[in-house]
Amino acid sequence: MKKIFAMGLFACMAFLLSCGGGGDKSSNNEASSGEAPKSMVADASSYDPKRGEGKFDADNLKIEATLNAEMAASGEKIQGTKCASCHKTTEEKLVGPGWKGVTTRRTPQWIMNFITNPDPMIDKDPEVQAQLEICLVRMPNQSLTDDDARHILEFMRKNDGLK
Repeated sequence: MKKIFAMGLFACMAFLLSCGGGGDKSSNNEASSGEAPKSMVADASSYDPKRGEGKFDADNLKIEATLNAEMAASGEKIQGTKCASCHKTTEEKLVGPGWKGVTTRRTPQWIMNFITNPDPMIDKDPEVQAQLEICLVRMPNQSLTDDDARHILEFMRKNDGLK
């Protein structure tokens, strides 16, 4: 019984440590001071905050006006295994920010680029950097395929009330 308890305690500690911020908590919190966060890269001026950093743009990502229910259902399943441990589908923050309203605040290209290419965007996007100051945890690259990301985007659209 003691071994089972010890193993459970060890597993909980490992989980908490792996999900922790790991960052320097004593750093200057620019998001709460009202100052715009500074980019972590030298040439952030070339960054397009509407498109993000990645291969998706208005030319290669076409979004229909009506919801693709099949894609949204597939995206919901992917979200349940890859995203739900950190993101709620409401406005409430869990580890990462809640998803409610994300498709009204961000372009489809930005969302697709962030899902498939989070690291460069975290380094360049001032709003993502501000969110990082609040959440304290970088979004990991989930190594999702472009199709998986597209299905998640369609689920996000459904979550935001598109029919």
